[in-house]
Amino acid sequence: MTFNRSIKIAPSILSADFANFGQEIEAIETQGCDWVHVDVMDGHFVPNLTFGPPLCAAIRKHIKTVMDVHLMIAPVDPYIEAYAQAGADVITAHIEAGPHAHRTTQAIRGAGCKAGIALNPATPAEAVEYLLDMVDLVCVMTVNPGFGGQKFIHSQIEKTRKLRQMIGDRPIHIEIDGGVTPETAPLVAEAGADVLVAGSAVFKGGSVAKPEIYGNNIRAIRDAIGG
Repeated sequence: MTFNRSIKIAPSILSADFANFGQEIEAIETQGCDWVHVDVMDGHFVPNLTFGPPLCAAIRKHIKTVMDVHLMIAPVDPYIEAYAQAGADVITAHIEAGPHAHRTTQAIRGAGCKAGIALNPATPAEAVEYLLDMVDLVCVMTVNPGFGGQKFIHSQIEKTRKLRQMIGDRPIHIEIDGGVTPETAPLVAEAGADVLVAGSAVFKGGSVAKPEIYGNNIRAIRDAIGG
């Protein structure tokens, strides 16, 4: 992964056809996505239950771009190695998931992955101030984590802008997760985000039989932010 601040669209497979992940991933990549976002939920840290390491390992061979694994689980440290072994390129953990976020980011990098730290909507940007030399990505949750299809929380735009100032020249991505649409994408891009996670906004209306709709949806987000 070479760092750059160009806008990257990362469809969340939480909105894909669960019975057809391989073809769904190939479809979104063919249609122009940049990363593939995998939402891991444990039914404890967040009120939903999704994907374990075996699923990630199974879909890895279909992913030719970047496998972006978002761990919405607590505790998180015992599972980092398993998701790294499953093929994650980026592993993001929540700062709220445990008391030792510095140790968590060290463990992610130690496992050979890029390290991300995620912030829930109520967590201030300042919470990551002392982690900025330890991370490759900061994920701003623009919905409360746990479900797809929620409405965008506009207070997170200012948080994104503050994070961009804090990051300065460091090679750190700012990722936005939740409620990304052609309407909200320009707002967060202007504030400094460069990775946009989009679930229903990419997958709505399409299928592996109609992949061009995925392409249209991805282009609609890109066009809204001027490319």
